[in-house]
Parts: sequence; structure tokens; C-alpha cells
Amino acid sequence: MLDTATVQIIKATVPALQIYANDITSHFYPLLFSQHPEVLPYFNQTNQGKGTQPKALANAVIAYGANIDELGNLSDAVSKIVQKHTALGILPEQYDAVGSCLLQAIKAVLGDAATDEVIDAWAKAYGQLANILIAAEESVYTANEQKEGGWRGEREFILVKREDESSVITSFYFQPFDNQGLPDFEAGQFLTILFDDIDGVAVRRNYSLSDAAGKDYLRISVKREPNGVVSNHLHNNIQLGDKVKLRAPSGDFTLRKNAKPLVLLTGGVGITPAISMLNTAAGSGRDIRFIHAAINSDVHAFKQHVDTLAKANSNIKPLYIYSQPQAHCQPHATGFIDASFIEAQLPADRDIELYVLGPIGFMKAALAIATSLGVPASQIHFEFFGPAESLTA
Repeated sequence: MLDTATVQIIKATVPALQIYANDITSHFYPLLFSQHPEVLPYFNQTNQGKGTQPKALANAVIAYGANIDELGNLSDAVSKIVQKHTALGILPEQYDAVGSCLLQAIKAVLGDAATDEVIDAWAKAYGQLANILIAAEESVYTANEQKEGGWRGEREFILVKREDESSVITSFYFQPFDNQGLPDFEAGQFLTILFDDIDGVAVRRNYSLSDAAGKDYLRISVKREPNGVVSNHLHNNIQLGDKVKLRAPSGDFTLRKNAKPLVLLTGGVGITPAISMLNTAAGSGRDIRFIHAAINSDVHAFKQHVDTLAKANSNIKPLYIYSQPQAHCQPHATGFIDASFIEAQLPADRDIELYVLGPIGFMKAALAIATSLGVPASQIHFEFFGPAESLTA
């Protein structure tokens, strides 16, 4: 617990940090990368370039400071951070590097306002947060290791199958090199793939698992991004028999296990974790509406698979909407999702579990529609593919 004086200083300085948050994080990352280049593989440089990673850090620091005396308010946010950190393999000693550079950045940006008392207070506050996260992350590492078929750290896998799902998305099937089995995981979770050398750079990326648990493989389905370092490496260079290193499945964006109707509302590559959820829930008997938005059928992944599941399970109803359909496309609707299109798929009482996955713009629209239609906030679930961003329309 922090002493009263420290809490008061933290809360008193939050407004200043809020004003200068972007300056602080813009100063922080160059410091971190220059003083501790060993952490570079843990950061997606595309997100750095877009500014989403610095903005996410700024929001987290401000939220922590504002709730320093009521940390229970941050339990959901802490859980997400813990899952991302354990997926990447963050270690306790790395917290010291981050803390040192963060305090240097605060001092550099706030100048004389960052007195010794202020820096000392934030050092104590950061130390408290680091201890909370380190303990929570260790519990996840231990749980992953103790699962049947589970592991801690990195594990070698072999690519046993590649399959094109659309003109831009390919599925990669991995089996463990040690033949020691695989752990169960929750539908909606992701894993981390590591490469020691892509054009001289070590990188780590998170990709959603795109199949149900209980198979003898782990599958990810990756969209080729125009400037995607890892996605292009996977598409262009990884062939059958090649070894890769994976970290254990992580993530708290998971399928709720109840009998409520399930609505999976996805756009683009957001379909990948939804396929894991669909495959898991297909035989449950619960009503499932699988709504997918795509440009056209050429880039629409898993269409045949979903249609086949729907034919075999009367509880599944697929609906496709294409924004730029071609002559051979046969969507259920054209254009973009709107309230009337979504409302037609919802029960009158709105007692559903709604999962929204896709690009930021798509999720903003979908969540606004869901809220306007009266879907309970606690039953609306969404996941970011990168650092958390605002979804306020």
C-alpha cells in the first residue's frame, strides 16, 4: 500500500500528466529503445509508427494515477495487460528498464514541475504497479506450464499444413516438434509467434487461434498486410516442415459458456477468432447468428466452412454483407452494416452474447449500433488486434 502523501501527490499530478501524456510517451520510447535495445522485439514498430502504442501507454498511466486509491476499478484493464504481457514473455527485470525510462521521460517533459518529491512518488506508484503485474503474470506462466500439454516460455513447432482461406488470408497449422501434446485453450484466445531474424530483426506477433481446441495442431489464419513484416514473412517464406517458436495461448477475450443466443459480428480478418468460437459452439444447440462483412467474396475467408457448418447444424444462420460485390458474389446484403440489418437478427429481449471483431472503423459502427438497439453493455464483447484505441464514434 502507498502512503497517504504519495497518493495525494499522484492524484495532484495526474492533470499535468494528462496534458503532457503524448509528449511523455513520445520521449519515453526512444529512451527505452536506446538504453535497452533488447526490448525492441517485444514492440510492434508499426504500432509505434502509427502512434497507437504510445497513446495506449499514456492512457494506461493516466488511468492508473487517477485510480491510485481505487485500483479495483482497473481490474479488467490489468487482466488485459497481464494477458498481453504473458503472451509476449515479459520478464520481471524488464519492469526496471521501463520504470527508469518512464521516470526520465516525466522529468524531461515536466521540467521543474517534476520535483524530487513528484518523481519519488511516481517511482513508488510504478513499483506498486510492477509488483501487481509481476505476481499476476507469474501465476499465468505457472498455470500455462502446469496444464496437460502446456509449457512455459518458447516451444518449437513444425508447420504441417498451409491453406489459402481467401485471396489475402492463409491458415497455418502447427504441431509441436516434441510430440508432447497440446493444452486446451479457450475459443477467442491467441498465441505469439517468434522469429529471431527477419531482415536482421527479432520480432514477436500475436495471432488469434482460428480453430477449436482439442485438435493435434494449433492454427492461426493470417492476412497478408501491405507493410506487415511478419505477415509477409509467413506468406512468402514459411514452408511445410519449417520450425517456428510459439508461446502458449493467452487472452481473456473468450466465449461465454451459457445458453444465450450467440451473435458473431465480424469484419475482414476479424473473422479468425470468431471461427474458433463458431467451431467450439456449433454443436451446443444455442442459436448462432454469424454475420460477416467483407469487400467481396474473393477476400471473404472461411465462407465454405461456415456454410458447411450451417448445413449440418440448424442452429447456425450465416449472413454476409459485401461493400463492393462483384458479379459472381451472392451476399445476403450489400453496402455496410446498419441498425436495421443487425436488429433483424436480434431477439426482442436483446438477451444475447454479442462478439464484435474487425477493423477499428467497423467496430465503432458495430458497437454504436449494438448500444442503440439496447444490447446490455455487459453482453457486448470486443477485442483489439493491437493497442487499445478509443471506440467512441
